[in-house]
Amino acid sequence: MDDRAHIFEQHRARMCAVAYRMLGSRSDAEDVVQDAYLRWHRTSIADIKSVEAWLVTVVTRLSIDRLRQAKAARESYVGPWLPEPLVNAPPADAESELASTLSVAFLVVLERLAPEERAAFLLHEVFDSDYDEIARILGKSETACRQLVSRARKRVHEDRPRVHVSEAARTALLDRFVQAVHSQDKAALLDLLAADASWIADGGGKARAALKPVVGRDAVARFVLGVLGRYAAVLRFEHVNVNGETGLALYIGGHLLSVTSIRTDGAHILEVFSTLNPEKLSQIGVPFRLITETH
Repeated sequence: MDDRAHIFEQHRARMCAVAYRMLGSRSDAEDVVQDAYLRWHRTSIADIKSVEAWLVTVVTRLSIDRLRQAKAARESYVGPWLPEPLVNAPPADAESELASTLSVAFLVVLERLAPEERAAFLLHEVFDSDYDEIARILGKSETACRQLVSRARKRVHEDRPRVHVSEAARTALLDRFVQAVHSQDKAALLDLLAADASWIADGGGKARAALKPVVGRDAVARFVLGVLGRYAAVLRFEHVNVNGETGLALYIGGHLLSVTSIRTDGAHILEVFSTLNPEKLSQIGVPFRLITETH
């Protein structure tokens, strides 16, 4: 039994990496990996040719099933749904190329894919699985898997053009954003934002948040100053690592209100992703202030 547990732990990091990118939720990913653990203990090792392939197959299929089950819940979710952020807790693959596929912006794009498209794309483009392996995992032909990956790749690259932005540039933009909020400088905010910038907030009906994305440079600037401006004197921002990128944690009186990340081209802020849902912030371990009013 100890040997089985040891073998499983050797592959846990990869399973968690697959499950989190599939589901956008650490808690759901942990549940899937735990389910895989139970199945692992009920299966004869003698029947398994490759332990890693078997475990990744189980986790992928369980994740697909969970995504299908979650569809109705996410459609009825109050306001926009954002992935559960990983804050100052980088996973085991943080130093590898896999870290670049953890960003909130990337996961938001993946949400637009069907479950099997998402699985095929991640397995091929992120985890370097061959088409024959993906075919075995999904129970489809290699041709069908190639079509799934091709279709998903096109949608992902259209929605998320590849732009390398240094963390120094990202941090500088965030610092300018914080300064503009504290000084109530609308002109500075407008200069920071792209013309078609958007602000997406996830309150989940449990914290005050915009119920629809705020779109457009002027609209976002007015929204930021209107919502945050009234608290400018008591707001405290801190740099935090959000899914492998520099982001912001927002506090009022020591209470965590939100965790924010951005998508940027290095010169302007293109999208802002703000998580306020206390259920998604609870894993950070910092007290939060619950605001039930929505608007």
